[in-house]
Amino acid sequence: MFIRFTLALLIIFNSLPATAGPEQAVPQRVLFVGNSYLYYNDSLHNHVERMAIERHPNTPGSFAFTSATIGGVKLKHHNIDWLLAPENIGVDQPFHTVIMQGASFESLTPEDRATFLETVVRYAGKVRARGAAPMLYMTHAYVPPHPRTDADMIETVANTYIEAAKAAKAAIAPVGLAFARSYQQRPDFSLHADFDGTHPNLRGTYLGACVVYLSLYGGNLQGLNYDYFGRLPKAETRYLQKIAQETLAAFKIEI
Repeated sequence: MFIRFTLALLIIFNSLPATAGPEQAVPQRVLFVGNSYLYYNDSLHNHVERMAIERHPNTPGSFAFTSATIGGVKLKHHNIDWLLAPENIGVDQPFHTVIMQGASFESLTPEDRATFLETVVRYAGKVRARGAAPMLYMTHAYVPPHPRTDADMIETVANTYIEAAKAAKAAIAPVGLAFARSYQQRPDFSLHADFDGTHPNLRGTYLGACVVYLSLYGGNLQGLNYDYFGRLPKAETRYLQKIAQETLAAFKIEI
């Protein structure tokens, strides 16, 4: 499989540096809000938390990463007010960061884009009112055999998330761009479930976790040992870490 890039998307890649810096404080309580893209493959929040624990072993206190997911829904279907009260979902203290993911199709029609934009702005305000930082999880494009596969989809998705982040003054974890970068470099290295072309396989989830980790904490992934307890070959984890670092190094939006 191969994803074609338009000139506009190449400009995005080449002109937008990273969203997070190494001086950023260490968020220990992170809430993920989304759908099956997050809960596939042992849930993305677990992978990010394990990376954070490995990379920040001397952080006082404990990490508490929590995920609230509903399969196939739009962002607006989540009861964000209820989720932001940590006691409702078993967390003792307020969240530091809330990462929000829209449905994979929310960028594909003007009506869904408008709803997504309005929801992101409104929810980001609620997140900040609770003392947390909002972040968006940029979804990836479809690939075959998905019937809506489109070589230009990632450009549409990226532009939608960038517009929403600017309007909401939120950060972005550019996972979709990392998927696209990997397919550009290694077209036959699959990141998707082969049965539907939309959900991530374990490689895709690991790549998403690397991007989220870097978006939260900055720095780099050099020396990261986490490989999902040996389920991913070291050569693959090193490659996926490299793709995540390259993506973050090339990405920035002006809020």
